[in-house]
Order: sequence, then structure tokens, then C-alpha cells
Amino acid sequence: MKSNQLNSIAALLAAALLLLASSCGSTKDVAYFQDLKPGNTVAVTAEALAVTVRPDDKISIIVNSRDPQLTALFNLPIANKQIGQISEMQGNNQGISGYTVDANGEIDFPVLGKIYVAGKTRTQIAEYIKEELVRDNLVKDPVVTVEFMNLCVAVLGEVNTPGRYAIERDRTTILDVLSQAGDLTIYGNRTNVMVMRKEGDTQRIYSLDLTSGSNIYSSPAYYVQQNDVVYVEPNSVRARQSTVNGNNVRSTAFWISLASLLTSVAILVFN
Repeated sequence: MKSNQLNSIAALLAAALLLLASSCGSTKDVAYFQDLKPGNTVAVTAEALAVTVRPDDKISIIVNSRDPQLTALFNLPIANKQIGQISEMQGNNQGISGYTVDANGEIDFPVLGKIYVAGKTRTQIAEYIKEELVRDNLVKDPVVTVEFMNLCVAVLGEVNTPGRYAIERDRTTILDVLSQAGDLTIYGNRTNVMVMRKEGDTQRIYSLDLTSGSNIYSSPAYYVQQNDVVYVEPNSVRARQSTVNGNNVRSTAFWISLASLLTSVAILVFN
């Protein structure tokens, strides 16, 4: 066999190996908490920031006491939506109306008037209203309950069910949110889950490594805040599957190209 033929065959085989290697790639670890073992303990050092109310947030406030007729003055009517009409009724049923925090951070509460709530937790708002009702001798034994109504987190990228998910309690974690989104797909990059959070006039980006328990439990983004955006980027396998020409190990075009290359090698060898 001539030297130039051997060189051609070697070049074609090298190209085939390079094509195969670039298409297959190495398998990425997909297990969470790889640094934790059964029996281990790990401290949650992330600051447990309680969710505080912001402008445009919507909250419900319910006042109860031993005198239902008296407390009815301080509760918004419940909107019971029916076909073609909206009827109003009192009671603790679903569909209760809420207070939307205005641009000044205030709500207009019955009888008490304007109340500044921005920057306060649910507990702080409830305590303030209770104190005001007692101080003004409006209700002697009020029980005030404050709940979130429209607070949510957006989850995008390589999760099974992307979407917006409600924050229903004060300390909702990134793990809670990802669980609601159906967990990451097998193509999600577990070492760089980004959380985008507005802090004042800036947008801060946090990165979490789900393969490391110590990283998760120490991250400032472990506890999510309203309007956070969680983005799970694709791993290298998914990125290769999304190439412009689709030339990867799972594509028909890849195998056609490889078969053509091997055919060329065979012709050179046997001729």
C-alpha cells in the first residue's frame, strides 16, 4: 500500500474518532448533595430572610374577634365569581379580596385609613393593625391574619415544568421552588443554577451548586424572595444536541456522515 494512501486512511480515521468524541462527550454527574453522606450533619448558614412586602404586592388581611358583626367592618367582601356576574358575601371562603400595595408602600385599610406596610413582614403588619384596633378601642380582642396573595418566583430553563410558582410562606427555599417545577431534567446543569434577584436598583446574580450541600445551605439565594428568577442552564450534552446542523451522536445526520466516512476508508483499503 502506498504511503499517501496510508496517510489518507490515518487522516480519515482520526477525523472519525474526533467526530465521535466531540459528539459523545463525558457523562456529567447528576446527583445532588455529593459532599453529604448518611449520618452527616450540615449547618444552614444562609441568612433566613423573611419575605417583606413591596409595592405592587397583594396581601389579604382578615380580622376576627368574638363579635363577628364588629370585625366585619374591617374585612373586605369576598368576591364569588359566577357566570356573567360577581356576587359579594362575607365569610372566610375562597376568593377573598386583597390589598395591593401602592407605589408609596401603603394600603388603604377600612376605618384605620392609610397604613405603611412596605418593608414589613406578615407578622409585623398583623401586630401593627392589632395594636391600632386595640389602641383606638375599635376591637377589644382582635386576631389579625395576614397572607400573601400574588408573591411568586419564576423558574426557567432545564426543569420539567417551567413557570411561575407562588410563595405561600415566609421561608421558601430554592429546593422548594425546584420541587414545584418538577425537578431539573437530566440535561440541567446542576453545578450552576442561577438566581436573579432585584436588590434596590440593581439586579444581583447568585449561583448555586446543587451537587454540594454545603454550597446550597450557605448561599444567600437558599431562601428565595418574591420576583426572583431561577434559571437552570443546559449542560454540555443538551448544548451539543442544539447545534445548528444537529450533527450529534443522536442524530441521523451524524450516523450518515460517519457511515460515509467509513465507506471512504474501506474503498481506500481494498483498492
